[in-house]
Amino acid sequence: MTEDVTDNDIHEQKLSRGLKNRHIQLIAIGGAIGTGLFLGSGKSIHFAGPSILFAYLITGIICFFIMRSLGELLLSNLEYHSFVDFVRDYLGDMAAFITGWTYWFCWISLAMADLTAVGLYTQYWLPDVPQWLPGLIALIILLIMNLATVKLFGELEFWFALIKVIAILALTAIGLFMIFKGFSTHSGTAAFHNLWSHGGMFPNGLHGFLLSFQMVVFAFVGIELVGLTAGETKDPEKVIPKAINNIPVRVLLFYIGALLVIMSIYPWNVINPNESPFVQVFAAVGIIAAASIINFVVLTSAASASNSAVFSTSRMIYSLAKEHNAPGAMTKLTSRKVPGNALFFSAVVILIGIMLNYIMPEQVFTLITSISTICFIFIWGITVICHLKYRRTRPDLAKRNKFKMPLYPFSNYVVLGFLAFILIVLALAQDTRVSLFVTPVWFIMLIAIYKLRKPKSRQV
Repeated sequence: MTEDVTDNDIHEQKLSRGLKNRHIQLIAIGGAIGTGLFLGSGKSIHFAGPSILFAYLITGIICFFIMRSLGELLLSNLEYHSFVDFVRDYLGDMAAFITGWTYWFCWISLAMADLTAVGLYTQYWLPDVPQWLPGLIALIILLIMNLATVKLFGELEFWFALIKVIAILALTAIGLFMIFKGFSTHSGTAAFHNLWSHGGMFPNGLHGFLLSFQMVVFAFVGIELVGLTAGETKDPEKVIPKAINNIPVRVLLFYIGALLVIMSIYPWNVINPNESPFVQVFAAVGIIAAASIINFVVLTSAASASNSAVFSTSRMIYSLAKEHNAPGAMTKLTSRKVPGNALFFSAVVILIGIMLNYIMPEQVFTLITSISTICFIFIWGITVICHLKYRRTRPDLAKRNKFKMPLYPFSNYVVLGFLAFILIVLALAQDTRVSLFVTPVWFIMLIAIYKLRKPKSRQV
């Protein structure tokens, strides 16, 4: 059995190590800028008003600490290819089984949310097209592309992410020009005082501020994708720290910068929570073509996140199958060194999200995003707990590691406290409360499957 694993590890080396520095840097950015920002920020602004900026800043700091703990763990042992590897090391087989399948489910639910967004964005141009159809077409295209090569995924993600980056920088630059010129919209003059002149920075009080955190946290999910690509990076010791350390700059620029400009042009109280504020701003200014351009950008953003989801779920199933925690057929690679069966399996499950779009198009986005948020909270929490255990049980290894978690162990406990707080926030809103009852069923099911499979895996 040990020999098999070693052979597989060698095989994965062939499968992996095709991603270059530019791929990893842009994947890290692409993971951090997604549907949550482009579509979900409308809802967050509706709840919190301008205080949303503080929510993004707080969550950004927390995510930076999570990523530093993940980076330190991955670089402590370059044989680690994903979360599952270090979770097994520090918390045992059952925790690894639950974490592996939960992370797979995280990205499945994320793909469902993003393909929902693809449908919503398409309706901007084609209002008569059913919400589920564009998502189905996008899924088929992404499946075909992912069946090609790992390098094609990296290349595709690079260009998708580049479109997002250029768009946000352009939006911020145009927005600042409009503010400094005192540009007039039907909602008044563009100016920074729009941030506080419509009920102050906390117009809906503390309650509104707290409710915004669900969607804000969802905007950051996927940021840990750079961790999953560790095993596919040519020079992880150099590339991973660089990608993680750039996160604070990205948060300030892409999240806080963009939303600050949007709310200065377009007061928070006139932003429609069901539409992308990015599109709304340009539509309000009267630049119809620009609104269409931004809509195209957010459409590619959703497609990019779906692409990441299809990629990461297939790799996670592949990894689980190698450890006999998923059917053996999932380890099978195509002639192009791509886990084809794992890709098809994930794509079929993602189809459930497209069916939900057909059954309940109004409620599906909030339901899926809140379930996804809970599952990601679990993954982030497990990462930070593993980091605590690694520092306590392997101090000699920690001493040699150059990429350390700042303010350990204080930062670990702050992160865990914040994640617990998000779960409480989810209980406050009616439309997200249901996910707190749905998600535990997933964990109970996984524990039951593990217990039933345990005698079989001993025989393997």
